[in-house]
Amino acid sequence: MAFADIIFKKNCENILQSGVADEGESVRAKWRDGTPAHTRRVFALVNTYDLAAEFPALTLRRLSFKNCIDEILWIWQKKSNRVSELKSKIWDAWADENGTIGKAYGYQLGVKHEYAEGRFDQVDRLLFDLKNNPSSRRMITNLYNHSDLHEMSLYPCAYSMTFNVTDGRLSAILNQRSQDFLTANNWNVCQYSVLLHMLAADAGLKIGTLVHVIADAHIYDRHIRIVEDLLTREPRSAPVLRINPDVCDFYAFTPDDFSLDGYEPHKFEHEIEVAV
Repeated sequence: MAFADIIFKKNCENILQSGVADEGESVRAKWRDGTPAHTRRVFALVNTYDLAAEFPALTLRRLSFKNCIDEILWIWQKKSNRVSELKSKIWDAWADENGTIGKAYGYQLGVKHEYAEGRFDQVDRLLFDLKNNPSSRRMITNLYNHSDLHEMSLYPCAYSMTFNVTDGRLSAILNQRSQDFLTANNWNVCQYSVLLHMLAADAGLKIGTLVHVIADAHIYDRHIRIVEDLLTREPRSAPVLRINPDVCDFYAFTPDDFSLDGYEPHKFEHEIEVAV
């Protein structure tokens, strides 16, 4: 039984039963027809995934595994903000007249900064510390740059990570200010789990845990029926993550270097409308 499914169902039940509905409030998000996209939401969800025990892919519905890896590579490896470089269309609605999302996500990771040890962008600084100073308590990346927020198409949702190496195992805390739970929860969990595996491979470390902190976890009004259907399903066995053993350079990984063995999720026939 997949532990990710158990966590997902518990969180969804919490949001539906204890969450606060924002009907009547002014909300930013809209549906395609212009209707306000209201939610039921809770504050401060904290979930922990032991990545050494299993890979946290949902079996209640199929994960678009290659696309979620493609996006995390777009942000962390390519450090890009150009939506045409993505295989999926998830960022198309946020593209500006130049085809970018402004100074958001990958752009922030690619900006170089001065350190005592030299000039690095945030990713290269992290890779340097993981290899040269793994006991550091300063291994933090942050995309929420207040001076650039006005030039971002969307303020970063998953915005910061804090990394830790203990007993040769790499773990991290992922902080997320807001999450559309149905569409993005397992997508984010799996892509940042893959990211940790990539970083561990590059630094010669074992894999540890991913702690996911979500400030505002919400289910949109038009998603409630779909979530209720997922809650009736029984979790299946968790898949096994396979990684190309010949690749250990962080910048050499591609989506094809990852696969899920034994992944047999439930069929999912719902069409999910996305609020923007």
